[in-house]
Amino acid sequence: MSELLGNHVGGRWVPAETGLTRPDVNPADTRDVLGEFAESGGVDVEAAVDAARAARADWHGLGPIRRAEFLREAGRLISARAAEFAETITREQGKLLSEARGEVRRALEVLDFTAGESRRLGGVTAPAEDPRTWAFTFRRPIGVVGLITPWNFPLAIPMWKVAPALLSGCTAVLKPSPLTPLTAALLVRAFADAGLPPGVLNLVQGDRPVGEALVAHQAVAGISFTGSVPVGTAIQRAGAHRLLKTQLELGGKNAVVVLDDADLEQATDAIVRGAFGQAGQRCSATSRVVADVRVVDELVDRLVERVAALRVGPGTDPGSDVCPVVNDDRMRACLDAVHRAEDSGAVVACGGAAATDGLPPGHYVRPTVLRDVPWDAEIAQEEIFGPVLSVIDSDGFDDALRIANSVRYGMSGAVFTRDPARIFEALDRFEAGMLHVNRPGVGAYAHLPHVGAKQSQHGPPECSPQVWDFYTEWRSACIAY
Repeated sequence: MSELLGNHVGGRWVPAETGLTRPDVNPADTRDVLGEFAESGGVDVEAAVDAARAARADWHGLGPIRRAEFLREAGRLISARAAEFAETITREQGKLLSEARGEVRRALEVLDFTAGESRRLGGVTAPAEDPRTWAFTFRRPIGVVGLITPWNFPLAIPMWKVAPALLSGCTAVLKPSPLTPLTAALLVRAFADAGLPPGVLNLVQGDRPVGEALVAHQAVAGISFTGSVPVGTAIQRAGAHRLLKTQLELGGKNAVVVLDDADLEQATDAIVRGAFGQAGQRCSATSRVVADVRVVDELVDRLVERVAALRVGPGTDPGSDVCPVVNDDRMRACLDAVHRAEDSGAVVACGGAAATDGLPPGHYVRPTVLRDVPWDAEIAQEEIFGPVLSVIDSDGFDDALRIANSVRYGMSGAVFTRDPARIFEALDRFEAGMLHVNRPGVGAYAHLPHVGAKQSQHGPPECSPQVWDFYTEWRSACIAY
C-alpha cells in the first residue's frame, strides 16, 4: 500500500517532489482515512511528461494489435482484483458497494471494447486521379496526452480515457481527482503488473497545480477532461494560444419528460433510479422531471412515497439505498441550493435536510423532491450534483420540450410516452447527446458515444469508435508505382 501513496513515473513509484501530502477520507465515515497521498506540483508533471515522451516512439512502433495485448492482460488482472477495486471505490468515493461493483464491470466492458478495436484502427483506400497511383488514409497518435478525471467514477472514467489513449499509440499522464487517489493508483498498478513498458502510463496525484501544469506543458498534445464547465472552459482558454487539442465532458442538467399518456409506474421507477442512484452524483443524473399538468399530481405522489422510503447510509451497509455525497462542500452545496429554491417558490415534498440519525460522521443528504419549481429558477437551470430532484409542470408536448431544452447543458434526456410519433419527434428535438425512451435517463453502452450537447461537451465523444478522433489524427498518402 505504501508505494501507492505516491506517483507512478517512468515505471517507478515515487513520492511527490513537493514533499506534500493530502489525506484521503471516507465520506461515509470521516474518521476513516485511507492514507496520505502525494500532493504534486509542476516539477512532478515535468518528470511524468518527460517519461511519456521517452516511451512514445517504442510504444507507437508496437502497433495496435500488440498494444491490445497489454490492455487484455490488464483487464484480466482487474477482473481478478474486482473485489479490491469495488471495496476501494466504496470506501473512498462513498457509493453503494453494488454500484461500485457495477462500475468495475463497466470499466472492464470499456476495456474489452477498446481492445477489440485494435484490428479496426485503420484508414481507407481511395481512387487516385493519376494512373499507377495508390491513394489511402491512415491514423497516427497525437502524442503525449493528459487525462484529467473526476471523483464520481474513479475507475470507469479513467479507464475510458486510458484504454483508448494507449491503444491509439499515445503515451499518457493521468491526473485523477485528489478525492479518489487510491482507485487510480490501483488502476495504474494493474497496467504496470500487465507488463506495460515504463513511461507509457504515468500517474501524478494532486489538485489544481497538476492540472494547470499539464495543460501548459508544450509537449502535451491533448487534454481529455471530465468535470465542471468553469474548469473545462479554463482549460480551453489556457490551451487556445497553441491550438491544444481538447476533449471536454462538462456535466449536465438532465430532464425526464413525462407526457400525459406515460406509464407512471414505469416512469417513477426510472426517475428514482436516475435521480438518487449514486446520490445523484453523475453527469447524466436525472435532476429535473418535466411532467404534464394532467399527470403531475399523481406522479409526485408516487415519487414521494418511493423516495421517502429510501434509506440513506454507508455504501458498505446492504440496507442502504442512497450513499453519502463525496465531501462536506458537496453536502453544503446541495442543502444551500434547496434553501434558495424554497426562497424562489419551490416546495420541499420530501427530504431537504442532512441525514444524521444512527449514522457515522459523514456527508449524508436526504433524497429530496422539490415541487412547484419554476422552469427558470436557479435550481432548474444549474447543476446540483446531489440527491435533489426538481419537478416542473408543463402543459403539453411542445411546452415540455421547451422546458427540457431551456438549460445551457445537454448531456442526457428521457421521455415517457406510449405515442410512437411523439417518441421520434422528441428524439429529433431533444437538445441532448444521450437520449432514452421509457427507461432511466442514465447510462450508456461501452460501444455507444458518451457525449453531450451544448455546454455539456466539447470535442469528440468517448466510449465509442468516435473516440479515435481525439487520440489520433488523419494522414493521407499517394504512392506512384
